[in-house]
Amino acid sequence: MRTFDFAVGQTNPETFPIERVQEAAKTAIAKEYAQITTYPGKLGHAGLRAVMAKRESEREGVSVSAEELTLLNGSMQAVTLTAEALTQPGDTVICEEVTYSGTIGAYRSLEIDMVGMPVDEDGMRVDLLEAKLDELGEARKPKFIYALTTYQNPTGTNLSLERRHKLIEIAASRDIPIVEDNCYGDVHYDGEKPRSLYALSDYENIIYMCSLSKILAPGMRLGYIYAQPKLLETILARRHDGGGNYLAAAVVAELYKHDVWSLTDELNESLKVKKNLVVDGIRDEGEGICVSSNPSGGLFVWVRFPDDVDQEKLAQLTSERGFFYASGANFHIHSKQIPYLRLAFGHVPDDDIRDGIPVLIQCLREARTSNERPHFSTLFD
Repeated sequence: MRTFDFAVGQTNPETFPIERVQEAAKTAIAKEYAQITTYPGKLGHAGLRAVMAKRESEREGVSVSAEELTLLNGSMQAVTLTAEALTQPGDTVICEEVTYSGTIGAYRSLEIDMVGMPVDEDGMRVDLLEAKLDELGEARKPKFIYALTTYQNPTGTNLSLERRHKLIEIAASRDIPIVEDNCYGDVHYDGEKPRSLYALSDYENIIYMCSLSKILAPGMRLGYIYAQPKLLETILARRHDGGGNYLAAAVVAELYKHDVWSLTDELNESLKVKKNLVVDGIRDEGEGICVSSNPSGGLFVWVRFPDDVDQEKLAQLTSERGFFYASGANFHIHSKQIPYLRLAFGHVPDDDIRDGIPVLIQCLREARTSNERPHFSTLFD
């Protein structure tokens, strides 16, 4: 049976720069074979840190020091280490009500009390944040605010500039750290790139995370944290793994040593084609049954469907027809069965997108328990 796998967020294997990575690996091993036989330490490969600091400086328009940046095994290690460093079991953290399932799993395992903020087309509802903090009171003051500000997973939204400034203002006034996860930031298609929080303010308690998993390859297991020295030292005190993958870091540093952006832009071209195929397919096939996001970056399309869809039946129908997706409940901090699903398109062949979206739409139609026209016309109420 033919399968259509939209469940997992991965990059496009068809455009992986095989020859360039092979050449980079050959050069890196010849130059750094001795260093590969040692432990890289808590900060990691100096060359890649310099390249990533340059990448951040160029994207954000501010000076970023490689000495305040530490390489990690993907952004999930950053998420976990930061939470371990800043919380104890039972502590409260503010986050989006729907957010990355990996973060939810990590926070649950650490017994963190997640308090969710609604999300709309402009990202986290920061306009509701002060009221929520007042409601929590001093006894449940959050240890930090976690936000996927750019191309949010799963919704694809961007926190508006106004809300970015307001989030920083509120956090600074109440002395609450912000953890900004920007792991999708360079998977960019249209418009201006949203500026990261650390580039908009001199507030010292911003912990910034980024990754190479989404724009190059998740198997490289390369991500990083950028933070001011005091916070960075607090986080690194929790690190006991001897450092990250030096070989992978050396290869990527060689790959990117002259120019990060040309390869990034090249890889984004094919991803934008895939995103448009998903969005156009849902628009053309799903009229009267569902609506979707049309993100300006990232690897996901968020789909809203009628409340009367029987989600168990939907899962059964799609499975029988070889179509796989991620249920909205996977991304809700309390596993609420919300009428949404996420489609990850980065690794899906173009023909599978064209042929797969009609399968999903038909399954949605068959899983409904009424024939009423949906009460919504937009992704968010």
